[in-house]
Amino acid sequence: METKDLIGLCLLFIATLIGIGVTSVSPRARDIAFFLMVAGAVVTHKLDINFLTHFWYRGTTRGLEISFVDVLAVSVLVSSFLFPRPGTSRFYWPASLGLMLLFFAYACLTVIFAEPRMNGVFELSKMARGLVFFLAAALFVRSERELSIVVLALGCAMCFEGALAIKQRGIDGVYRVTGSLEHPNSLSMYLCLVGPIFIAAAASTLPKSLRYLSAIAIGLAALSMLLTISRAGIPIFAFIMLGATALCVSWRITLKKVAMTCLIALGLAGMLARSWDTLKDRFLEATFEQEYLDENLEGRGFYLRLAKAIVLDRPLGVGLNNWSHAVSKTYGPRLGTPYEDYDDLTSVPDREEVESFNYAAPAHNLGALVAGELGVPGLLLFALLWLRWLQMGSTFIWRRIPLATHRLGVGIVFGLGGVLLQSVTEWTFRQTHIFLTFHVLLGVLASLYHLHRQARRREVEARAFIEERELSADAELEPAHA
Repeated sequence: METKDLIGLCLLFIATLIGIGVTSVSPRARDIAFFLMVAGAVVTHKLDINFLTHFWYRGTTRGLEISFVDVLAVSVLVSSFLFPRPGTSRFYWPASLGLMLLFFAYACLTVIFAEPRMNGVFELSKMARGLVFFLAAALFVRSERELSIVVLALGCAMCFEGALAIKQRGIDGVYRVTGSLEHPNSLSMYLCLVGPIFIAAAASTLPKSLRYLSAIAIGLAALSMLLTISRAGIPIFAFIMLGATALCVSWRITLKKVAMTCLIALGLAGMLARSWDTLKDRFLEATFEQEYLDENLEGRGFYLRLAKAIVLDRPLGVGLNNWSHAVSKTYGPRLGTPYEDYDDLTSVPDREEVESFNYAAPAHNLGALVAGELGVPGLLLFALLWLRWLQMGSTFIWRRIPLATHRLGVGIVFGLGGVLLQSVTEWTFRQTHIFLTFHVLLGVLASLYHLHRQARRREVEARAFIEERELSADAELEPAHA
C-alpha cells in the first residue's frame, strides 16, 4: 500500500469518527448525511480511494473502493442505532437480511477456495458496503418524513443526471449519453431503478413541492433514457413506468388527467420524432439471431455459452469476480475466442498500455455471471434472494392506498423489476453507483415492509379486542334475559 493510500485511510477513519459524533448529536445533521449519501451515490467514483487497485483487471470490482458516501453511510447507521428517533426502536431485523448474510457467507467460501483470491476480496468489499447502505436506510427511514428525504435526494440526483445528459448530447455531441455513470447502459439501468419511484411519489401524500420535483424528474428520466439509445433499457423503462402509473394513479377520469395525458403524449411524441433516426439505426445494429445464436460473433449469446462451459466443468464456479480471469485463461480459447492470459503479466502495467490488452469482459447477463462465478448453488441462492425482495414489494401492490409509506413500496418494487429485466442483457447491477443506490432502496423497502407488518398486526389486535368486547357484552346480557 502506497503512502498516499495510508494517509487517505487515516483521513477516512478520522472523518468517520467525526461523522458519527456529529450525526449522533444532531438529528438535522443525520438528515443531511442521509441526503448526501443517497444523492452522492451517482458521483461516488469521483471522490473515492481505490486501495490495492488492479486497474488493468476487467472484473466488476478492481480494488478496495472507499468513498465519502461510505463515511456518510457508516455515520447514519451507527447514529441511528445508538440514538434512534423518539418513538422508534433501536433495532429491528430488516426483511431479507438473513438471506443477504447467507449469500455473503457463501460468496466468502468461494473466495477462500478460489484462485486468485484477491479479485474475490475486491467484490466482497463492495458487497459489505451494500450491506452497510441497506442497514443505514432500514434504520433511518421510519416514517413519511424520512421518505421525503429519500425522494428529495433521488430527485436532485435525477435533475443532475438529466442536465448532464442534455449537455452531453446538445453541446458535446455525444451519440449515446452516459450521465455521470460512465456508460449508456449503466445510466439506463439507473433510470429503470429510480424512475418508477418518482411516479409513486408524484401520486402520494408527500408535500406538494416534492410531488412537483418528482414530475420534473419523470420528464428528465424519460428524456435521458431516449438519449442513452439503450435497446433493452427503453422498452423496459416504458413497461415499468406504465405499470407503476397503472397501480399508483387513480383510474377515475377527470379533465385535468385528460389534459395531462395529452400533454405527456405530445411531449413523448416530440422526443421520439426528434430521436427516431438514431433509435432506428441503433435497434437495427444486430438482430436477435446475430446477438444470441450466431456462434461466430461475440454477442450476448456467447456469454451464455461461456457460463454453460464453466458450470459443466466447475459446478461450484470459478470464484467471485474471477469470470474475466478464468475466461481469458481457459474458457474463451476453449470456445474458439482467444484472449491474453493475466498470468503472463510479470509486473504492474502502465495505465496507457491497458487499452491495448485483450481480456474477457464480464458476462453481459447477471445470471450467467453469477452461475459462472458462484456455481449452481450460488445462482439458486441469488434467485431466492431476488424472489424474497420481490415478495416484499408485492405486499404493496394489491391495495391502492395513497399514503407515501405504501405508495413508495410500489415504486420500489417496479424499480427492482426494471433492474432485474435489464440484467438479462447487462452486468451493471454490480456497478458501484447502481449497487449502492439499489441497496439503499432495498433498505427503504425493508423499513416500509416492517411498518406495513406492524400496521397489519395492530389491525388484527384491534379486531380481536373488539370481538372480545362484543362476546363479553353478549355474555353479560344472557343472565339478564334469563
